[in-house]
Amino acid sequence: MNKILIIDDEPQIRRFLQIGLTAQGYEISESAEGRSGLTMVAELNPDLVILDLGLPDLDGQVVLQKLRDFYHQPIIILSVRNSEAEIVKALDAGANDYVVKPFGIQELLARIRGLLKAFGPSVSSVMSFQDERVNIDLTERRLLVEGELIKLSRKEFELLKRLINNAGRLVTQQQLLKEIWGRTHIEDTHYLRIFIARLRTKLGDDPTNPRYIETEPGVGYRFLPDTGN
Repeated sequence: MNKILIIDDEPQIRRFLQIGLTAQGYEISESAEGRSGLTMVAELNPDLVILDLGLPDLDGQVVLQKLRDFYHQPIIILSVRNSEAEIVKALDAGANDYVVKPFGIQELLARIRGLLKAFGPSVSSVMSFQDERVNIDLTERRLLVEGELIKLSRKEFELLKRLINNAGRLVTQQQLLKEIWGRTHIEDTHYLRIFIARLRTKLGDDPTNPRYIETEPGVGYRFLPDTGN
């Protein structure tokens, strides 16, 4: 059952979406404000967020930017704002789709299905990784290397998290760039080279004989599972 969070201050809209989406088998959570919505996203890790722009405490564009600091599943903007400038601003900030109110529930459902199919399940299955040298706790955002606490930046952590949650599988450069930096950066592969190099240094990983992060040149990266287990 896919989890969807609705962030919208209009009770009628939330009720309408609750009925329509629940009928399709989605698990729905609601927030009427931007700040509480941000907290709920962090706590619930929903598969998709529906976000209104006209919120009482924070402008939805601000909420969108804050979400993209840590949330990498699809976001659909649902708003009465219909200017091209507003739509482009939201898409550039990381929204995956933009639906103008009033809207048809069938059209919205089709957009939701398309995004959920494209993104697949949210990254939440693996909570830790441990071998004889390294202890990574994804819940606590903690990295220990030979017992020493190593600091990771937010982006370094998100990159490591995605690689670990796909351990043994190749994750493409474009997928990592889209999920962590946003779709406007899918060609900026130098970002990945820099951050992968930082992670290897902090993990004590040798790129010529990798234990943790393997490079598939020109394609992507693979986190190597613990062969000792």
